[in-house]
Amino acid sequence: MIELDISEQIAALRATFGDIRAVIDIDQLRTDIADLNDQAGAPDLWDDSEHAQKVTSDLSHRQSELARIESIESRLDDLEVLVEMANDGEGDEESAEEATAELASLQKVLGELEVHTLLNGEFDERPAVMTIRSGAGGVDAADFAEMLMRMYLRWAEQHDYPVTVLDVGYAEEAGIKSATLQIDSPYAFGTLSVEAGTHRLVRMSPFNSAGKRQTSFAAVEVVPLIEQTELIEIPDTDIRVDVFRSSGPGGQSVNTTDSAVRITHLPTGTVVSCQNEKSQIQNRAAAMRVLQSRLLLIQREQEAATKKEFAGVITASWGDQMRSYVLAPYQMVKDLRTNYEVNNPTQVFDGDLDGFIAAGIRWRKQAPQD
Repeated sequence: MIELDISEQIAALRATFGDIRAVIDIDQLRTDIADLNDQAGAPDLWDDSEHAQKVTSDLSHRQSELARIESIESRLDDLEVLVEMANDGEGDEESAEEATAELASLQKVLGELEVHTLLNGEFDERPAVMTIRSGAGGVDAADFAEMLMRMYLRWAEQHDYPVTVLDVGYAEEAGIKSATLQIDSPYAFGTLSVEAGTHRLVRMSPFNSAGKRQTSFAAVEVVPLIEQTELIEIPDTDIRVDVFRSSGPGGQSVNTTDSAVRITHLPTGTVVSCQNEKSQIQNRAAAMRVLQSRLLLIQREQEAATKKEFAGVITASWGDQMRSYVLAPYQMVKDLRTNYEVNNPTQVFDGDLDGFIAAGIRWRKQAPQD
């Protein structure tokens, strides 16, 4: 006879679920959905396409969040019914297996949702702008930077997060010098901000004829994308705008017009490039928004007198790496802040980052604040 006793685990799940509901505030969530529904139903909504996209995106996100909460509550009730069926009379082996699998699934889902409730920083709800730069290590570093870009693009794709590649600077031999990505999803900044820092790769270099092991570095910077209402006024005298022809790997021309734009903020030395759009005007507008996001971040950092809260100073060299990707002599990816590690680098480079991100968010919440 089957005796399936997971009452303690179910009680723990219900306790965690209660804490999550309290943090999320279901009543406020339903109020927000009703308000956004009213806005989405306005006849003049699409007169301002950018505002309309924000309203519909926020509505979809909150509806999904409410549906997930309601689904978990229903699944917890169904789990208890499955346990009763498994323990009823002669016992039901199929129900027991189903209950055990559902328990594991709910533990995973609630763990992810619990991490989500920790994203309550000032900018955590915002979309994110991520910049990846090659660091020390020559050609291997440029190749590593491109591997990281692909990794984050695959991660976003797996989560159905819209991503725009704003700019890519290709290296001469292989890989990239830098890339800037815009991830347009609620909480993208809060989620990805724990990825900011120096990443280190150790492998047998494919660019070394002697086949020696090579260590290379890349830096990741993440800033929140600011709202239109928060745009910082930047005098024309404070910027230098350069236009150039968009190009791809090996210098191949993407188009035949000087549509790419590079903006330099002279007082801070901040440089932003954009070549994704087809026209110079569109690229300039996109680059200005990224520049304003970075300047807002600098302003907030100065006000708080700390750089640790956001992007910080990332040197992309020895001494300050936050994660190591080791491909030789053994296989391992390890976060040096949280000690979270996996032994399948290929899976990580294919976008399996959720474990690292969840561990990073928990670590950040527990870390002492300066």
